[in-house]
Amino acid sequence: MFTGLIREIATVNSYRNNILTIKSSYIAKIGDSIAINGVCLTVIKVNSDGFDLELADETRSIIDESKIRGRVHMEPAMQLDDRFEGHIVQGHVDCVGVVREIKSRSNATDFIIGVDSKHIAYIIPKGSITIDGISLTINDVYSDSFRLTIIPHTLRETLIKDYKIGTLVNIETDLFARYIDHILQFRTIQKSMSWDDVDKMQMSY
Repeated sequence: MFTGLIREIATVNSYRNNILTIKSSYIAKIGDSIAINGVCLTVIKVNSDGFDLELADETRSIIDESKIRGRVHMEPAMQLDDRFEGHIVQGHVDCVGVVREIKSRSNATDFIIGVDSKHIAYIIPKGSITIDGISLTINDVYSDSFRLTIIPHTLRETLIKDYKIGTLVNIETDLFARYIDHILQFRTIQKSMSWDDVDKMQMSY
């Protein structure tokens, strides 16, 4: 589990054969879970200047490979005795969004992020979302996009300052919204069962 609070801007040294080599000051151990731009990965090798991580085929099929190049957000998994900030982040990317608009305000910057409309149900106004591993608050939600307002500190300390129109971002939607939707869908399926189905389930115990 992660919090969405970036601990370091690390650098990708190389990416080949599903192995991502990261240059970082963080002292990792083999088996550690580390989020790179919001993607939870496992340390398989420790190097003098960082560590290696392995990407599963499922992960590679969801993320855009531009998110594992150059400078990246890095967060090690949360420890049990850590102070809990941000929000509950799994490091499981749901989809890739795109920056559609950037608007400067008096003391903040608005970013409009486009996303496939099927994910909008899990993006809640004033709720939390993870963008490239960063825990952020959603201001407005539209039919296929949402608005974030980024304060100067976050802009200064993260790679959001480098975002442009067309930049792709890893998105992890709200954990609880996904869970609730899954439960409700499962209940709908259960309600459609016949009494014969119920009898068969009872007889199996």
